[in-house]
Amino acid sequence: MKPRILQLVDSFDEGGSERQALDQTRRLHESGKYDVYLASLKPDGVLRVEIENLRLGEIPSYPLKSFYDLNAIHQLQRFIHHLRESRIDLLHTHDFYTNIFGMAAGFLGGVNVCIASRRETSGMRTRSQTLLQRAAYAFADQIVANSGSARQKLIDEGIKDTRITVIHNGLDLERVTAPLGFSREETLRALGVGQMPGAPKRFVTIVANMRHEVKDYPMFLRAAQRVSKAVPEVGFLLAGEGGLQESIKELAAQLQIGGNTFMLGRCANIAQLLAISDVCVLSSKAEGFSNSILEYMAAERPVVATAVGGAREAIVEGETGYTVPSGDDEQMAKRIIELLCDPQRARLMGEKGRLVVEQKFSSRALFKNTESLYDKLLAGKRVRQSDKLEFVERELKA
Repeated sequence: MKPRILQLVDSFDEGGSERQALDQTRRLHESGKYDVYLASLKPDGVLRVEIENLRLGEIPSYPLKSFYDLNAIHQLQRFIHHLRESRIDLLHTHDFYTNIFGMAAGFLGGVNVCIASRRETSGMRTRSQTLLQRAAYAFADQIVANSGSARQKLIDEGIKDTRITVIHNGLDLERVTAPLGFSREETLRALGVGQMPGAPKRFVTIVANMRHEVKDYPMFLRAAQRVSKAVPEVGFLLAGEGGLQESIKELAAQLQIGGNTFMLGRCANIAQLLAISDVCVLSSKAEGFSNSILEYMAAERPVVATAVGGAREAIVEGETGYTVPSGDDEQMAKRIIELLCDPQRARLMGEKGRLVVEQKFSSRALFKNTESLYDKLLAGKRVRQSDKLEFVERELKA
């Protein structure tokens, strides 16, 4: 009988964690080794159509408004019932909310192997949220960290290193490869920047959500202001959506770069966007392991990113891009200007970046490493629930 594996995702929105989890679900299903199940906390999102094409069967959802109300108890009971009824052997959760909800349900539902995830370092959670997630980790047999920095953060929070496995993010390279017949002019027109008099000829791009201040768009815009003075023909493409969008637009106007700063919202054609970009940037204050950086490199773009989270694990300093201190817009602008002024070097950096992703950070590599972890844990002897309870009690007291 095939092992029964359930992936629990937060939603089907376009996001790094969601896309990683859903691509992993697809590869697990296509391998034929497992019976694959999928569930979510929120039922909607643009990626749902893609996963429904796999015909995995019912994809139940367990919507939450809070972890501390009667609805949360009701949804937890529903999920426990689903885990038991489906006889799930392994449960894998992928972010903060699914870790907390899923690990408790997995333990109470008698799931043999429970795997949680850590995809961030700091800057995202309150102290109470951190403590709550730390408690949820007590129910996990293993925690997958997507970078060495995320692993170290777990250790700093009191998690034993033997319970942590580092598996870097992986990228489907086809997603960022421009299609045959790609036209720079048509892409620029579609983005609304190709028909303007005096339109920019070169572009610096950032792909990051506008929901969390941790992405530090103000740093990027301050660097953009410096770049604009040195390279007047440059434009800045901001691909992301969220509640901070209006304040980011206002800051660009205040810095007098509003005329060459383009707010693109969610970008469906990421390959075309990156293909017209000369330099790609990430200005985050904190990260786990950035999917955007991998996308930039896979698209053969040179990268300038803040040295946070796993940035230095992805970027080969001086060969595929540069890292700069968080908040240092002057240093970021300097590196961007260097690359804009030396297109040949920028091109060579981009080509090297593509090779690095192919060798180390492809979705195939992510799947192989995940599959190896699953098989290792599933091959272990079944842990008696009483023994697991004793372990959980010790962890919660720690």
